[in-house]
Amino acid sequence: MADLEIQNLHVNVEGKEILRCVDLAVSRGEVHALMGPNGSGKSTLANTIMGHPSYEITDGKIVFQGQDITEAETDERARAGLFMAFQYPSAIPGVSVVNFLRTAINAQHKARGEDPINLKDFRKLLEGQMQLLGVHREFTRRYLNEGFSGGEKKRCEILQMAILKPVVAVLDETDSGLDIDALRTVANAVNAMRGPELGALIITHYQRILGYIAPDFVHIMLNGRVVEEGGAELASQLEQKGYDWVREKHAEEVPA
Repeated sequence: MADLEIQNLHVNVEGKEILRCVDLAVSRGEVHALMGPNGSGKSTLANTIMGHPSYEITDGKIVFQGQDITEAETDERARAGLFMAFQYPSAIPGVSVVNFLRTAINAQHKARGEDPINLKDFRKLLEGQMQLLGVHREFTRRYLNEGFSGGEKKRCEILQMAILKPVVAVLDETDSGLDIDALRTVANAVNAMRGPELGALIITHYQRILGYIAPDFVHIMLNGRVVEEGGAELASQLEQKGYDWVREKHAEEVPA
């Protein structure tokens, strides 16, 4: 059984069906890429996985590490080991990055019945991950995402992921708004964490981030359904041909 299983998922937003018959499985040690044109339902899937209340599941279910979490609250999913990096992270004035991170990791400890992390161990953990990801100490003293550039926001989320050590991370449009240097920095950080304890679902329009983070599996979404699946070569095919061939191939089975 995969760590994260999406089974026959149907999702409505404001009364309109956005996702239909979605099946997807992600396990630790795997990197999956979910690609598709604008409006295909990629971000809807990401938000549904994390339990956003605006997204109504009308059929199917979400199973995480053997437990049905279809009705679970967002914070329950996060404490269980799901993580989401947002396309547009929100700023939280007055809350420093370091305090946010310590609060988040202690929420995990509490959910597992463990004592809060002591300050010495937290500092050691934080400094180790900052060094690994190339984050300066001054960065963590700033208020969360306030005045951050696009690259800084994404790097901050990757730091959160490194500290919280999720079982499965969903990265929604992580490459959005990044210049080539920031993209390379974020990709290198993700690759530094890649390994047998982390499963990742990278949601993107373009192949460019996948040139830095080689996926094990690629899924193409069109009009709310996963219509094509394959390896890294599928992303290269999209880069060369675009999405027109996908639309033509599935014109009859996937209505516009």
